[in-house]
Amino acid sequence: MATVPVIALLGGGQLGRMFIENALRYGHVVHVLDPDPKAPCAGIAHRFVVGDLTDRETVVRFGAAADIIGIEIEQVNVDGLEDLKQLGKRVVPAPHVLRTIQDKGLQKQFYVQHGIPTAPFALVNGIEEIRAASRLLPAFLKTRTGGYDGKGVMRVDDPASTDLFEGPCMLEQCVDIALELAVLVVRDDNGVQVTYDSVEMVFDPVLNLVDHLQAPARIPAETAAHARALADRVANAFGEPGLYAVEMFLTRSGELLVNETAPRAHNSGHHTIEACASSQFDQLLRCYMQWPLGDTRLRSLAAMVNLVGSGGTGQPMLMGAEEVLALPGTFPHLYGKAETRSGRKMGHVTVMAQDQQTLELAIHTVREQCRVVPATTSAHAK
Repeated sequence: MATVPVIALLGGGQLGRMFIENALRYGHVVHVLDPDPKAPCAGIAHRFVVGDLTDRETVVRFGAAADIIGIEIEQVNVDGLEDLKQLGKRVVPAPHVLRTIQDKGLQKQFYVQHGIPTAPFALVNGIEEIRAASRLLPAFLKTRTGGYDGKGVMRVDDPASTDLFEGPCMLEQCVDIALELAVLVVRDDNGVQVTYDSVEMVFDPVLNLVDHLQAPARIPAETAAHARALADRVANAFGEPGLYAVEMFLTRSGELLVNETAPRAHNSGHHTIEACASSQFDQLLRCYMQWPLGDTRLRSLAAMVNLVGSGGTGQPMLMGAEEVLALPGTFPHLYGKAETRSGRKMGHVTVMAQDQQTLELAIHTVREQCRVVPATTSAHAK
């Protein structure tokens, strides 16, 4: 009897947890490496190892016991992934793809080299170089590595500013954005690609996180087709199997510009768990296993509302679940995090509906009624 291949994930957060939940349907074995002993994957992984994702030796030692190596976060040691590939392991995404994407500067240069439209930018290192590129202002200054969920990003309006990031950064010109979109593309070893409908992302202006998204995006059919084609071009340019979440700006003049790409499961694809026959996590498993790719079609209109911690730190408690579950077509997901903090992603609620009015009413209800708070706050609220 054939042995079931072992999948090793670098990163044990909510993306890994949702991947394992899907993989268990097929009886697959998943090992997880994460520095946090209380990470969301800790309780459901077949093997959970506490270790440094950025340490080359730790990554190689962990991956040596597996057949397939994947990631759920970009901040991992790429040299270690290259070593594992040399040992004959299947590594998705390919190490050279991840190396490019880890560095926002290299990623932007990649788009330019492949004729993929993106906002004007300059690579800078220090205040003097930022001032020399003042033609781009107003702009966003982004650290080239390490930024995540809005961290490592600041707006720059005044060339005389002194409170700026130091070290290698990218200065990206502000564009007149009408909407922020994301398109998921899955590519197999033979170059076959399947693409999901574009989603419309609405951001929390304070936390700089996605507040909620709608699928499909409320854009003209021609624009939607253009967005899918552009995402296909990005995945094709990388030319390696994997899942690519391509974030874009739709400008008020109707231009589509690629912002950045994540080579992994992504917040913009969580609705696919219920809204599509094959979710982003199912597609990722298919890609790892070299199985045929799945059906990306939407079953209905859908939305995903992020549940972000509020009210301080403590043991998480979900408030408003009864009000949300009273709505048809709602699916709460909690990420199994041991501690809630204000501004921390703690879960999401997927909503499905057959018409836009019903969908918007459900989004409003979830946003108004559903909160993750410390258990002590919940007790006082009662």
